[in-house]
Amino acid sequence: MTAPAYTRLQVDERRRQLLDAGAELFATHSFEEISMREIAEAAGVSKPLLYHYFPSKIELFKAAVAEKAAELQGLIDPSQEGPPLEQLANSLDAYLAWIEENALSWSKLMESAATLAEARELVEGFRQRTMDLVLAELSEGRKPRPALRIAIRGWLGYMDAAILDWANARDMSRQKLRDLLLAAFAGALMAAQQADPRVRLRLG
Repeated sequence: MTAPAYTRLQVDERRRQLLDAGAELFATHSFEEISMREIAEAAGVSKPLLYHYFPSKIELFKAAVAEKAAELQGLIDPSQEGPPLEQLANSLDAYLAWIEENALSWSKLMESAATLAEARELVEGFRQRTMDLVLAELSEGRKPRPALRIAIRGWLGYMDAAILDWANARDMSRQKLRDLLLAAFAGALMAAQQADPRVRLRLG
């Protein structure tokens, strides 16, 4: 009765070993620069064994990124405690702290999204989930007005560009970047209300 559990543990540990090796390489090299042979060597396994767990490099890349995205999503999900703007500030703090610790991984993912459809799909999926969370908090479950939807989508694009610049330059503190992003968020809300006075927001 113990053999299947032991085998399962071995499988999980081996998969983790391969994911960690792949994630480390993807964090420091572009997707195109890395081969499955190099990943296998970094993990200390044979290439056939690597292919047994991950049929292709893109499958390994997607698994590594999806795991990081799930980790990050758990950190930024609203606590449901306090006003929406306070929740947003807390989520931004957690988001920026994670990126500060994983700057290379995040930067390489964003760069890969420009040329790799699978990376772009993962980034867009994460951005859409974040947008849905923000709009749900602002609109209290009502369907958001088009001006608000467009303003928030624009702010998310701005946020990605700003964070990428910060992650590469590191010439501003995390707290100042958070305040900058919050100010840009407030500006996006004001622009949405100016474009459509019927936009109603739950901020307090």
